[in-house]
Amino acid sequence: MGFEPAYHAFLKYHLNARNGERQRRLEEGHGAAEKLFLKKVWWPLFHHFDYLHPEYEVGDFKGGKRYLDFAYLRFGIRICIEIDGYGPHMGNVSRWKFADDLERQNQLVIDRWSVIRFSYDDVRERPGRCQQTIRQVVASVLGDGEGDETLSPTEKEILRFAVRKGEAMTPVEVGAYLHLSNRTVRKWMGGLVEKRMLIPAAGVKRVRSYKLTERGDLFFKMI
Repeated sequence: MGFEPAYHAFLKYHLNARNGERQRRLEEGHGAAEKLFLKKVWWPLFHHFDYLHPEYEVGDFKGGKRYLDFAYLRFGIRICIEIDGYGPHMGNVSRWKFADDLERQNQLVIDRWSVIRFSYDDVRERPGRCQQTIRQVVASVLGDGEGDETLSPTEKEILRFAVRKGEAMTPVEVGAYLHLSNRTVRKWMGGLVEKRMLIPAAGVKRVRSYKLTERGDLFFKMI
């Protein structure tokens, strides 16, 4: 499926899942800048819109509601993505509105959101830079600040094999794929277990097969 049919299916799904103010906000708040971001930045990176929520509603500390351009939500990951336009009206933003916007971002950070903001010009003219920022933020979240985000070429190939197979894999299968000995493969797969990219699927004292974790699946798609 190409971008346009996937994009329209994405919007239709979220519109049908909402009503009232949340539906109205999506209809009116999602515009050309947001679509351009999806087309030039998000789609080339993922080729799907899974786990992405447009005009996502969050509560604020005053008991009100605010809306994020996009929220990426997946197994403990909460990333807010905002597309900031620039035009003549920007010079007319009141000091109160400017301060309120900063406070909004501060509250998201306090609530353990990762916040990414892109200018419309960067989305339009430098989408590759925007993609790299998304990769870095996700790698930082997945790495837990311990450097786990660094994978060797062999580890990447093992994850690639796991993604392609889509089910549990044995060290023998991986060894045949990489032309490595069983002992060497087990060492690499054990390292990926420590990084929480793989988990044992069968066997206790001696693991007979491994499967990809959700963390490993997401990380592979971001490298």
